Amino acid sequence: MKILIATGSSGGHIFPALALAQELGLRDKQPEVLLLLPRRSLGKVVVAAQCAVEYTGNPKLILKFNREFVFSLIGLIGGFWQSLRILVKFKPDVVVGFGSLDSVAAIFFAWLLRIKTVIHEQNVMPGRANRLLAKIADKVAISFPQSSGDLAVSSGKIVLTGNPLRRELIRIEPKAAADFFNFDYRKFTILVCGGSQSSARINTEFIKALSLMDNRQALQVIHLCGRQDYDFLKERYQALGVEARLYDFFQRMHYAYSASSLAVCRCGATTVSELILFNLPAVLVPYPYAYMHQAANAGILQGAGSAIIIQDRELKPDILKEEIIKLMNHPERLAAMRLAFNRFGVIDAKKELARLVQALI
Repeated sequence: MKILIATGSSGGHIFPALALAQELGLRDKQPEVLLLLPRRSLGKVVVAAQCAVEYTGNPKLILKFNREFVFSLIGLIGGFWQSLRILVKFKPDVVVGFGSLDSVAAIFFAWLLRIKTVIHEQNVMPGRANRLLAKIADKVAISFPQSSGDLAVSSGKIVLTGNPLRRELIRIEPKAAADFFNFDYRKFTILVCGGSQSSARINTEFIKALSLMDNRQALQVIHLCGRQDYDFLKERYQALGVEARLYDFFQRMHYAYSASSLAVCRCGATTVSELILFNLPAVLVPYPYAYMHQAANAGILQGAGSAIIIQDRELKPDILKEEIIKLMNHPERLAAMRLAFNRFGVIDAKKELARLVQALI
């Protein structure tokens, strides 16, 4: 049994693909798995993948008739050719695509060669690549039931699996999680993160909001800030006298989620799925340049009563400060937000998706 998994380079695409590869490696009839990534992912996940990895070019398509369009078209054709070569060489029984232009070639050529195909959509609003590929894929796996209305395919082709998360993402007892950061587990703890690429805007506005708080010593912060803002934020936290743990990159997210009272973050598909898993209330700031994916993701949590949305254009220090203080001063509201996560139910997405993939063989 051979399974090829094709994905883009962002964390929102890679992490669910890795979770599926992990799960397939634990099945009784252990398949041979090949992970297909664009070259710009080189070195990011080879160790974490625990399976064979191949790289293609970095396909992109510029829709303006100029010199850049010509180069992008050449690169796109080259990337498609590499995907076809790998597909013919590996001879998979099933090809699984996780969206983005990077997975289009693998799914398209698999369809031409009559190889079974599955695509997985992580976001509430399906991306353009998956909207196109849904028409030829054998099965379309979705993370949220609301996605089905945006896919022009029969309902029998769509399967609700949830969004696969890494196996190590398990809840930790709050005091043990706080001890990991050398924190007081009784204090209000805020997790600040801007997704896999971090967010300079959230970094800047949050530290400004913190400086406006009179009671800032009553809280502690876990801040995933990326490399660019690390030195600046370290200096600011020290000047404000706030207990903070600052990371340019952090892998043990189950400790961060388990130790936190509230998240202030972007709302990519993986982040939203992780917030649901850990029942962590959030102030969400959708990234405005992502085809409105993040706005739709945020709307799911806000509609359930588990999150508050501040639009990126409205993100100001005083507004953010007020939202945080309201939740700090009203623990009953925070508790209600946690309880509201129960309406999402519990799906072990990596198992559901692995079963769906293997059932096609």
